[in-house]
Amino acid sequence: MRTLISTAFVSLDGVMEAPGGEPGYRNSGWTFKEVDFLPEAFEIKSREQDEATAMLLGRVSYQAFSAVWPSMADFAGYKVMPKYVVSTTLTEDDLVTDWGDTTILRSLDDVAALKRTEGGPIIVHGSASLNQALSDAGLIDRYHLLVFPLLLGAGKRLFSATDKDTQKLKLVEHEAYANGLQKNVFDVVR
Repeated sequence: MRTLISTAFVSLDGVMEAPGGEPGYRNSGWTFKEVDFLPEAFEIKSREQDEATAMLLGRVSYQAFSAVWPSMADFAGYKVMPKYVVSTTLTEDDLVTDWGDTTILRSLDDVAALKRTEGGPIIVHGSASLNQALSDAGLIDRYHLLVFPLLLGAGKRLFSATDKDTQKLKLVEHEAYANGLQKNVFDVVR
């Protein structure tokens, strides 16, 4: 069984929308506008590229990342990695040709089937709606969270507001940085 890892930049109040400057959100770019950059706080991001063997994205994040990441040296590890996009509307013609093999999955059942294949960890970047659905379905095994010392109020959140049973998490790695950023790595307790 493969491990499904959700990785996210989140504000202290759980907002994950537009951390890098994506348009359409009033607090867009909050990760670099509001908090001093410390390279050591982002070590986990390069480690994720080294350890993951596949990437899973929702349609919106796929379309945003595939327009930029293929040509960025910082994300070279993801270029050759197999990618899976969960979408009911995306077609093969919508996929970019310069970002390696990409497979469209149509449902959470398809994600569950992917997890049952042989291979290493699958990393989920961005993808707010997908993250919420995966979490609610019990498909996420680990969270890599960089928590920013900000309260953003409105915005897409990492976790849904679904009324569900308590889900226990085990803190397996953490660190606080001088800029107020916190790294929290949690395993989902089953």
